[in-house]
Parts: sequence; structure tokens; C-alpha cells
Amino acid sequence: MSQRQIIQVFEQYQKSRMQFVQTIADLASRPQNIEILQDAGVMSMLRPLMLDVVPSIQQTAALALGRLADHSDDLAEGVVREDILPQLVQSLASKNRFYKKAAAFVLRAVAKHSPELAQAVVACSGADALVLCLEEFDPGVKEAAAWALGFIARHNAALAQSVVDAGAVPLLVLSLTEPEVALKRIVASTLSDIAKHTPELAQTVVDTGAIAHLAQMILSPDAKLKRQVFSALSHISKHSVGLAELVVEAEVFPAALACLRDPDEYVRKNVTTLMREVVKHTPELSQVIVNCGGLAAVVDDLGVCRGNLRLPGIMMLGYVAAHSETLAMAVILSKGVPQLALCLSEETEHHIKAATVWSIEQIGHHTPEHAKAVAAANLLPQLLQLYMEVSSSEDLQNKSKKALKSVLQKCTQLVYLEPLLYEAPSNILKYVVCQFSKVLPHDSKARRLFVTSGGLKKVQEIEAEPGSALQEYINAINSCFPEEIVRYYSPGYSEALLERLENYQPA
Repeated sequence: MSQRQIIQVFEQYQKSRMQFVQTIADLASRPQNIEILQDAGVMSMLRPLMLDVVPSIQQTAALALGRLADHSDDLAEGVVREDILPQLVQSLASKNRFYKKAAAFVLRAVAKHSPELAQAVVACSGADALVLCLEEFDPGVKEAAAWALGFIARHNAALAQSVVDAGAVPLLVLSLTEPEVALKRIVASTLSDIAKHTPELAQTVVDTGAIAHLAQMILSPDAKLKRQVFSALSHISKHSVGLAELVVEAEVFPAALACLRDPDEYVRKNVTTLMREVVKHTPELSQVIVNCGGLAAVVDDLGVCRGNLRLPGIMMLGYVAAHSETLAMAVILSKGVPQLALCLSEETEHHIKAATVWSIEQIGHHTPEHAKAVAAANLLPQLLQLYMEVSSSEDLQNKSKKALKSVLQKCTQLVYLEPLLYEAPSNILKYVVCQFSKVLPHDSKARRLFVTSGGLKKVQEIEAEPGSALQEYINAINSCFPEEIVRYYSPGYSEALLERLENYQPA
């Protein structure tokens, strides 16, 4: 065989290898092919090609592996079983930028499925190798590495700590200064995944100056970047008063409120999530948000979004109202109660209804004036219905019952209480009757209306245990009226009169 023929054989072999990995990579991009490829044992076929002398074959083999591992945890476990991870990590330091991106993709695809698979990546020094990639000049390599580190960190605090221990955070924050928007997005997402677990991890992110860099990007024209920026700021703020104060001091507000008019619904959701995480800590932090117009902006946003997108805004109103009478009144003046009533009637998911009920309680439980705002929105019958509805979740029933009790104990507007006399079960009825027993002794007009509306008659029909609190409240109400009126509206009185009529003998 001539030298030319030998060269042709090698060229043909190389061409065949290249064709094979390209075909596998293409097939692996379509879910319907995955099971067939798995049954054919493609993992073990790709493994030696990761060490091929031709860089383009190595890269395409890594791409194919990444696509397979990305599809399911079973295939990701196959990458671990085939002992491919150490080989990938070892070659990350020496290969070209195209291979680095493909290898980082494989590590990300493995790590995303479970804490155990992410730990397998960390155990073979994957986090350290990925951090070295953050020092690369090429922004695509940095992006791939940051993405993989984020998938490791998101599972739990221990894995996030391993990313921190590998030295990732300072390099991630430095990457926020790069001009590429795609890189900024991924880095902000990874910082968010690190900060979300514990106050200590969030503090590590803060200590590297991340807040200032994130704050500079909140008015970026790129919606996906803003989503991640607000997510990261939310996860930093949620842990403590001190961390929330640092976010506020970075002058994130009121600039962030402009994003509540953003066309992207997830930008708006993440802004309201950030506000929720800030206001929940103290009355002072809530007042900061109130002072910059945050309540009205959130109320407006609740009117245009639906479902889980409403949840942060609903809870934000509740957290503000919970702190004090003044802040609860600010929610009322911002028309928060009618908006919450609308959410309660429009939403079907029980966890959203439960959150709405909780927020309504935080508004209405302070004073009679606060309770009046809740009652005037016709929320008391709705709360009662949710409590009594058999199909309501246990959490929704419990929250509805608690909200009813809290608001009823402050409500002195009898016109809103009277409908409940006819529908409430005894454990709720006692709170309704109690309020009548408090108000009627001091209001002659209310006493007259109570008789003419049928309220007094209804009270006489209530069956209460002798000596119970409910019976005492009924007695207190009855003492507000002449004895003959009480007797007149008591059950059986008309029959007694008729009997007396029958037995009556004219003189």
C-alpha cells in the first residue's frame, strides 16, 4: 500500500468519526431519538471520542454527550457511570475555547438533575475547573462556566458553598462588568442561585460588591437581564433586615417601580417579589416603599396580571398592612382592599386564595375603621363561604376562619354583620353576635333597625348551649329591648297567642 493510500485511509477514518459524532449530536437534539440512542449504548461509543486527536471531533462528542445528559437524569447518571466527568474536567484546563464551552455544557447538563449528580461534578473538581473558565477571555466560555456553576449552586446550601469555596463569587461579580448582555444574564442568575439559600451565602455575594453592580442594571432595556437582576436582589433581601437595608441603600427604589410598567410579566413579578422581601422585615422598610409610591404601583399591577404572577403583590400588601394601623390604612387608601377582593373572586388556585385571605386579615384586624374597609368590600360573606366550602383546601379553610374571627372582632358596622346571622355556623356566629351585643346597647337607631330587619327575630331562633358565651351574648342583646318585644319575636310566641285566643272567653 502506498503512502497516499495510507493517508486516504486515515482521512476516511477521520471523516467517519466526524460524521458519526455529528450525526449523534443531531439525533440527540430530538427527544424522540433519545431512548434508541441509549439502548444502542451510545455513551460508551462517545467516551473514547472525547480523547480524539482531532479537536473538532472532541468538541462534537462533548456536545452530543451534553445533549444526552440534558435530556434525563438516567442519561446524566450514565455520564457519571462511564467515568466521563474526570476526563472532561481534566481536559478543561488545556483545550480550546470551543471544547471548553462544550465541556461546561456537559457538566451543566449532569448537574441540573439532582443534588447527587451535582455533587458528582463537584467531587471530581468540576467547580474548580469551571471557576478557572471564568478567567478566560472569551465571553462564551465564561457564560458556559457561570451557567454550569449556577446549576450546581441552585440545589442546596452545601453545593452553593462548594461553588463559593472554589472562588467563583468575585469572578462572577467581575463578569457583571463585561459588555455582553447574555453573560450578564447568566451571571446574575448564578449569583441569585448562590444567595438564595442562607444569610451567610447572601452576605458572601454582598461582600464582593454585587449589589451596586446589580442596581446599575435595573433599567436595562433587556427584559431577561432585569428578571435575573431582580431575582438576585430578592434573594439577597429576604434573609435579614441588614441585607434588605443594603439593597434599599443602593437606591434600587424608586427606580425599580418603573419596571412595574414593563411589558414583560416576569420582570414585574420579580419586582413585586423584591418589594415583598424588603417590606416584610420592618415597618421602617415598609414605609420606604410606601413613600416612593410602591403600594399604588403594586395595586395597579395586580389589576393586569393573573395567577401566580399575582402572588408576590398580594403578599406584599399583607406584609405592609401587618406592621401597623398606619401602614394598613395606607394599603386601604391605595385601594388595596377592592383589588384583593377582585383577586379572591377571579383566582381559582387555593394557595393564591389563601394568600389573599391572609392579606385581607392583615388589613382588617387593626381597628373598626380597618374592619369596615374589609366589610364594605363584601368580603365577610366571601370569607365565610371559603371557610364552609367542602372543596376548599385545609390551609384555605384555616386562613379564612382566622381572618373572619380577626375582622369580626373589630367590625362595628352592623349592616355588614347581619347577613352572617343567617349563614354562619355556631363557632363563627358567636363572634357576630358578640359584636351586636357590644354595639346595640349604645345605639338606639341600630336597635330599631335590628328589629325591623328581622335581626332580633333571628337571634331568638339561635340554639345556644346554656351558660355558653353565645348564650351570654344573646342575653346581652335581649336586655337591650323591652321584654314584650323579645317575647313577640321568640319562636312559638304566635302559637301561644293563638292558643290564648282560642281559650279566650269574651265577657
